[in-house]
Amino acid sequence: MIRKATLKDLDAILKITKSCAEKLISKNIFQWNDSYPSRKAFKNDIHNDWLYVREEKGKVIGSICISDFMDEEYIAVKWLSTNNNNIYIHRLAIDPTHQGQGFAQKMMNFAENFAKKNDYQSIRLDTFSMNLRNQRFYKQRGYKKLGSIFFPNQSKEPFYCYELVL
Repeated sequence: MIRKATLKDLDAILKITKSCAEKLISKNIFQWNDSYPSRKAFKNDIHNDWLYVREEKGKVIGSICISDFMDEEYIAVKWLSTNNNNIYIHRLAIDPTHQGQGFAQKMMNFAENFAKKNDYQSIRLDTFSMNLRNQRFYKQRGYKKLGSIFFPNQSKEPFYCYELVL
């Protein structure tokens, strides 16, 4: 089941993202770290009704932020659609003990259906340039790779922007 996240979910979400960060770091993928994603970011997501969680047997196993707010870093990107009716995906995470079972696909299906139901013109996101698995994941879903952006607090390497026009 996918539902809106609440403040009661914060500890479980942070545990999942910490586990994901550790797994990525063990593969020399320095996408997430101790400062990102943060409790503050998730609290903001919850406050704005942007954060959703995936539950299995009553336990939170994943999260996804679905926002209509365009971060400043995205302004310079040459998007495929105009900048007035888009959603942005952030912080998609599945507990490593549940990865490889299709839950990330289900979370993205949820986000894409949400966008279509609410008449958004596209879905935009970024993924770390060193995370080849994520790049394949989005490409297989029909997302087009566009420009690069940087998040210096996370990595000196770029993050690639993707868009799916609906």
